[in-house]
Amino acid sequence: MDRASDANAQHLAKSLDELRLENHLLRSRLDDILEQAHRNQSIMARHQSFDLQIIGAGNFNELITSIFSALANTSELDVVTLSLLDPRHDLQRMLSDLRIDLKEFPHLLFVQYERDLQAAVLPVRKPVLGHYRAHQFGKIFLSCKQKPVSVAIIPLLRQGRLIGYLNLGSFQAERFLPSMATDFIERLGSIIAICLENVINNERLIYIGLTDPLTNVSNRRYVEQRTLEEIARSRRQLYGIACMYLDIDFFKKINDEFGHQGGDDVLREVAKRIKAELRLSDTLGRFGGEEFVVLLVNANLQDAMLVAERIRKSIASRPFVLSDTRSCNTTISIGLTTVSEKQNQGDEATVAREMVLRADRALYEAKRCGRNQVRCE
Repeated sequence: MDRASDANAQHLAKSLDELRLENHLLRSRLDDILEQAHRNQSIMARHQSFDLQIIGAGNFNELITSIFSALANTSELDVVTLSLLDPRHDLQRMLSDLRIDLKEFPHLLFVQYERDLQAAVLPVRKPVLGHYRAHQFGKIFLSCKQKPVSVAIIPLLRQGRLIGYLNLGSFQAERFLPSMATDFIERLGSIIAICLENVINNERLIYIGLTDPLTNVSNRRYVEQRTLEEIARSRRQLYGIACMYLDIDFFKKINDEFGHQGGDDVLREVAKRIKAELRLSDTLGRFGGEEFVVLLVNANLQDAMLVAERIRKSIASRPFVLSDTRSCNTTISIGLTTVSEKQNQGDEATVAREMVLRADRALYEAKRCGRNQVRCE
């Protein structure tokens, strides 16, 4: 009886130990599940915050900055690049004209054709996950000094049309595997594609509203707005600005001889030649008729004279080929003035108005003295 009781006691003790061990394992497993749940909740909260951030982006700069910085932090990524299709370079030209410096985004790649992305091996509709291969993904991650080990290439689609790729990279080989589900990153790609289309359309509306439709340079409203902005900025940063007033010589004769279509051809080409001599930070606008205004930032009189002379020579040196295959020659007169940091005092609107008036008077002097020349006041 004692031996039986002792055996039962031992069996009970063993059962209790096993139960305690099982309970401990269950608690440990439950703790792991709770920890994972908290981690998942944190991840979901970060992704929801990221979604709200990009959905609320008001312009192209904000959205691209969020994609490259916030997305990398949210998803704990080592590499994020973005490839956008721009077949006719229209998007790049528009962003450049809106003073968006694309050099600030080295991981943003514009390509003319899908094959420029080595995309022939990439499916258009579905993300690609797997190990990085230089022959397949080299151009997509060309801007990255250290190449990723595993990648997720997400096509950005709008209404069945491919607009680019969102490219995610990790230095961990197991981060992106072909066997992984792609529902989450497909959703991410859809949101980013919609946001991209939205901000690009908004930028396009702004661009249209501030652009002269004939010459495709800024209109008078935009130049006047930029002038006030640059006067304020030059005060803060203590540099000078210059203003040119330009007028095509004997433009009425061009219209009379070659018709208004010929005149329009000349206006477009004049604007193109002027723009070719300017920096991205400078502003060119058509003020009306055959008149243009140029605003040069961080420029003194000597700098501005050199630019003005280059413009004058560019107009006078080559014939203008018209759309009806005829050609004509023309010249341009330029009035120039500057506002040094010491002169930039008082009401900004008054400074802007007086600066343009001085450039206009200098232009009148260039016309009076025989045209095809630069005069300054």
